Amino acid sequence: MNLHEYQSKKLFAEYGIPVPKGVVADSPQGAIAAARELGGSVWVVKAQVHAGGRGKAGGVKVAKDLDAVGKAAAGMLGTRLATHQTGPEGLPVDRVYVEQGSNIAREIYLSLVLNREAGQIAFVASAAGGMDIEEVAEHSPEKIIRVNVHPAAGLQDFQCRQLAFGLGLQGAQIGQFTRIARALYALYLERDASLVEVNPLIVTGAGDLLALDAKINIEDNALFRQQPLAALRDAAQEDPMERRAAEHELNYVSLEGNIACMVNGAGLAMATMDLIQLHGGAPANFLDVGGGATKERVSAAFKLILSNPKVTAILINIFGGIVRCDMIAEGIIAAVKEVGVTIPVIVRLEGTNAPRARELLAGSGLGVTAASDLTDAATKAVRLAGAHS
Repeated sequence: MNLHEYQSKKLFAEYGIPVPKGVVADSPQGAIAAARELGGSVWVVKAQVHAGGRGKAGGVKVAKDLDAVGKAAAGMLGTRLATHQTGPEGLPVDRVYVEQGSNIAREIYLSLVLNREAGQIAFVASAAGGMDIEEVAEHSPEKIIRVNVHPAAGLQDFQCRQLAFGLGLQGAQIGQFTRIARALYALYLERDASLVEVNPLIVTGAGDLLALDAKINIEDNALFRQQPLAALRDAAQEDPMERRAAEHELNYVSLEGNIACMVNGAGLAMATMDLIQLHGGAPANFLDVGGGATKERVSAAFKLILSNPKVTAILINIFGGIVRCDMIAEGIIAAVKEVGVTIPVIVRLEGTNAPRARELLAGSGLGVTAASDLTDAATKAVRLAGAHS
């Protein structure tokens, strides 16, 4: 689950991480009132969406008078902001964050993320922070500093100094950075984060460190013990189909193609999508119904993929290990009878009770296309999807 910048900065402040003063607003008038409350003569108006790249997309504006604050907010609110992370459809801007302007001398990148290979939390930092950090990582990886923190030892002072020296910090800045790093590490652990990112962490004209931006992702599987944070969820920022899938405990990701996939197991789902692509097609989704799928969950999954108007064929690829193929077949039959289907359905079933599942589908009158193996299923799906387009 992602938090908005203003929510993340509130958490930062609770942990003693220095952030500029700011106020959230949902109208141009509210933005002007926020600027008055903050005082000063320069403000920054930021669109609140769950995506990076806002600055390049026009979602961050500097305003030097109250009229400019109102105009900046009016230009963002009620629109959809499209960045390189959102795709062309963009995300809705329902709030803006009005912040005091800062005197920026340097920009630094700093984040915490789980290094799954090492089984440790990794600090990732770069002296080349700011809007172009992705390009730095791609073209100048030597400018990226990584430090892994062993869970038994925790973050050590020498690791903080290693990061600070690598970022070119000096004098009192090293102590400031150590306090910020320790606070970020505590936040990451205590709030069950999967990502904490500061881009940029700035050095001000006075030489102090300040978190100018904040991004926090919370691990979905830990939300049961992070109820105050779970209450901050902004459903408007999430893909509607992915949100519906989560309600039925389905692993679903929307894609741009026209061949819907329903598979059990993430590895098999990836292989299915790869074969569709290999044979000239394009998957419309990643959908893993899971090893413990129920008839009801399969029915919900089928309805979900049928609700996508881009879909011109459905490929069902089930290997019955824990899950029974006949139960999958019952779910498919129930969903198709309730929703109705006018596009080709290609089914490949192997494993537990597969013969019984084939009998159920053959006797259902649905007219599904059987496939003997995965390659056969993929080629038939691509051919039938093209013919139905």
